[in-house]
Amino acid sequence: MSKSPEEEPGGAPHASAAGGAAAQDNASGGAAGADGGAAGGGSGGADARGALLDAVRLAFGTLTVLPAGVPRRVDRVVGGRAMVFAPAVGVVVGGVAAGVVALAQWVKPEAGLLAAVLGVLVVAGLSGGLHLDGLADFADALGSRRDRETMLRIMKQSDIGPFGVVAIVGMLLLDVAALTACVQAGFGWQAVLIATVASRLTLPWSCRTSIPAARPDGLGTVVAATVRPTTATLTTALVVAATLALTWLQHPTSALPHAVATAASTAASTAASTAAGTAAGTGGTSLGRQLGGVAAAVLLAVSCSFLSTRLATRKLGGTTGDVLGATVELALPVALVTLALTV
Repeated sequence: MSKSPEEEPGGAPHASAAGGAAAQDNASGGAAGADGGAAGGGSGGADARGALLDAVRLAFGTLTVLPAGVPRRVDRVVGGRAMVFAPAVGVVVGGVAAGVVALAQWVKPEAGLLAAVLGVLVVAGLSGGLHLDGLADFADALGSRRDRETMLRIMKQSDIGPFGVVAIVGMLLLDVAALTACVQAGFGWQAVLIATVASRLTLPWSCRTSIPAARPDGLGTVVAATVRPTTATLTTALVVAATLALTWLQHPTSALPHAVATAASTAASTAASTAAGTAAGTGGTSLGRQLGGVAAAVLLAVSCSFLSTRLATRKLGGTTGDVLGATVELALPVALVTLALTV
């Protein structure tokens, strides 16, 4: 499996530039780099807007294959803000995947497996497969059970080992199986959208101020220890509120007028429910259970960042771009499985 220039998942065209900028910025990156979500200090309004635009470009440029333009400036401040914007990237990627799932269900309502496979492929494709690459590298490094330097060297190699293959296949199978169950329950497009956003929500938590970079170059150096926990918490609260609102709006038993509820629902959900002819559709699960399941899916996805960063800090001495990508790929099936079991 080939890698990006700095072999960091999502590093794409900006990873090498990011590593260089981070090396230059480390001497002055103290308080300024401590919060990727804070507004720019003494810069004027135009500079602040430019910094935000750079962060958006960096977020889309490193986390997707979508054209985003090249940031004018790449440093730890911009890198931290880019990680805070990661859930918004998930909205775009997950939104496209949700549209594909809904379209597949509208064309052939009984083809739940096909819709799920297409949805998972769209998420992986728009991400450039780079998060999967990070998952494989991290799995190979941990599977080697070697010392820190050897594991970091393994993660920089361009090949993929047996542990990496098993990790990729296992995660994709879980993704497809869980999303198929959600589609059959009439919650397909909603599930892929919510899970994609939740998996990208791990990034601000993985880049919280207590997690250092494992090596002095690469994407990890730009984004490690740049997001304050309060910023990550506020971002999480916003994501939870948005996903709960989406779930409430599309549920047939919500207090909205029937016409509005129908507009918020997709043709795929209606088709799947009609085809099933049972309580397996969206209306078969109480609104309270769905809301609880969605909240649990988001929070369990976030918990993956604590697991991966703790493991990475203990084994590698900090985080890398590969670790960030692996965390995203781990959180996606966790969210999907949680939704499949609760909706």
